[in-house]
Amino acid sequence: MTSAQTSQSQVRRLLSLIPYLREHDGIPIADVAEAFGVTSQRIRDDLGVLWMCGLPGLSPGDLIDIDMDAVDGEGVIHLSNADYLTRPLRLSADEALALILALRTLRGVAAQGDRAAIDRVLDKLQAVAGSIPDRAEVRVTGGADEVQDTVNEAFRRGKRLELTYDVASRAETTHRFVDPLRVFVLDGYGYLDAWCYSANGMRSFRLDRIAEARMTDVDVADHDVVLRDLSGGWFDALKDAPLVTLALDHSAAWVAEYYPMEQVAEAADGGLTVTTRISDPAWLRSLLLRLGGAVRVLSPAGAGDSAADAATEALDQYAALAH
Repeated sequence: MTSAQTSQSQVRRLLSLIPYLREHDGIPIADVAEAFGVTSQRIRDDLGVLWMCGLPGLSPGDLIDIDMDAVDGEGVIHLSNADYLTRPLRLSADEALALILALRTLRGVAAQGDRAAIDRVLDKLQAVAGSIPDRAEVRVTGGADEVQDTVNEAFRRGKRLELTYDVASRAETTHRFVDPLRVFVLDGYGYLDAWCYSANGMRSFRLDRIAEARMTDVDVADHDVVLRDLSGGWFDALKDAPLVTLALDHSAAWVAEYYPMEQVAEAADGGLTVTTRISDPAWLRSLLLRLGGAVRVLSPAGAGDSAADAATEALDQYAALAH
């Protein structure tokens, strides 16, 4: 059975094809096709690509040499002038460091079985790199082992998850069903992006706040969503969220350090004026209720109304109990 052709599969095959042909000079093209699980015509097409590959410069001496007359006339392959591709890979110090840090980051959100494989690769890389990894370290806050195992397994198998999740903004624990879409690391924390059936939309869940995860037998559904580009961090991801400006008393100045802010300015009374993007009104309401009189909403108008209404309702209930 032959596999479907994609650019990625062709590149992988070409990289494997060169050392294979170097070890099997004069091999019939049909035997190569059988070894790689593709048709003879596809191998012939691959040879046409390899014939135009080589070292920078693109002069005849820089290109891989294939006897195409032998390919088309006798059906055998002779490849030469590709010795440089059989040399062992050499990583620069920066390349080794980047690869090691990326693997350490991946390890922070991987399942236990995957971590063992990552550790083996890290051991080999670090043995070659020597003291290079000592330049920097990676700290990733992920979830409990059993949670990460379940999340990764559900993602791999395309199964719906049942989560027990601690919502920090509302200081409550919720129960919900989600379809996992991706697992990633951002700003030192592991996250799960998923379609949440309770919210009827995309949500990001911090792995360390998932108290329990259970994989169901239900296959994930198709969702017409575009995953956010997080390469620029949360600021870029929230660039379309509305801006809210707050006046913080000195006692609430910690908010400017704890949460991402667009602007921070010192006020004459020793407090701060801060501007941040709010994607969840419930989070803003919770923050305002938590800070009480130590915060005022400066703009936009009405942004703090729900918190004021909630505070008034609570006071009314207390007054009713007093009577």
